Amino acid sequence: RTGTTTAGGRHPSRMELGVIGLGRMGQIVANRSLAAGHDVVAFDLSAEATAEAAENGAEPADSVADLCDRLGSEKRIWLMVPAGDAVDATLADLEPHLDADDVVVDGGNSHFEESVRRAEETDAAYLDCGTSGGPASAEAGFSLMVGGPEWAYEAMVPVFDAVATGPDGHDRMGETGSGHYVKMVHNGVEYALMQAYGEGFELLADGRYDLDMESVARTWNNGAVIRSWLLELCEEAFREEGSDLGDVADRVAGGSTGTWTVQEALEQEVPVPIIYQALAERFDSRNEGRFSRRLANRLRYGFGRHEVARCDDA
Repeated sequence: RTGTTTAGGRHPSRMELGVIGLGRMGQIVANRSLAAGHDVVAFDLSAEATAEAAENGAEPADSVADLCDRLGSEKRIWLMVPAGDAVDATLADLEPHLDADDVVVDGGNSHFEESVRRAEETDAAYLDCGTSGGPASAEAGFSLMVGGPEWAYEAMVPVFDAVATGPDGHDRMGETGSGHYVKMVHNGVEYALMQAYGEGFELLADGRYDLDMESVARTWNNGAVIRSWLLELCEEAFREEGSDLGDVADRVAGGSTGTWTVQEALEQEVPVPIIYQALAERFDSRNEGRFSRRLANRLRYGFGRHEVARCDDA
């Protein structure tokens, strides 16, 4: 990629980044940026989370205003706050401190139409950044799907290189909203893949042979057509929980991004029967037990470190 941030057309080797929202994902954004040699100013409503970032080398701020005061004249700010009202509240706090030369990255799972609205209402350039990989990708880096103005994307490339798996781990998808749109569909595909693995292992579990599921997953993941990271997580789940998944409950949380995907497919008149069925199974998991959904429950811990619902908790 060729940048435009310096006279020579190259991106600066060192940037100053503000990170707001220091949960599991926000800490990774800060830590990977620091590890790449960038300066990070960090803030979270939790003083403990801010202190953790400071221990890792970030400059702590005690408010959004303080964070902005500590950044340079051209501010580069990454939001990693929960999608919804928290994004709007943070943008309202940022508003007095931003102008057209600044860049704000929304790295959460916001709905793409909300990202378009926020971009229109924000003085700064707004980048909607779909983020995939979860806390399990802290060492390898994320996959970043970015929408918004090209100049703003180019300005953020050094940080994107650091936070993603590298230059091939991120790209500009297109205009505003496209990053979160691509991530929305990504999550729909994720639902379908989890459902497919779950159904296959359910047939093996209830089938003709007494099988070691960890062994099956490991063998499949070494050269088989269906090898993948999700299959590696299946292997991990069976290794840690046993072939029968122990007390992992048949209850799969989540569903918002999958719902958005199906809604968009209906609006665009594009058939997505497999994604729809996977979403329906996720909703139906609130009602009765199935092995495939128990595995999907455990896989969500594998890639996102989401809490595993157990039978005693259901």
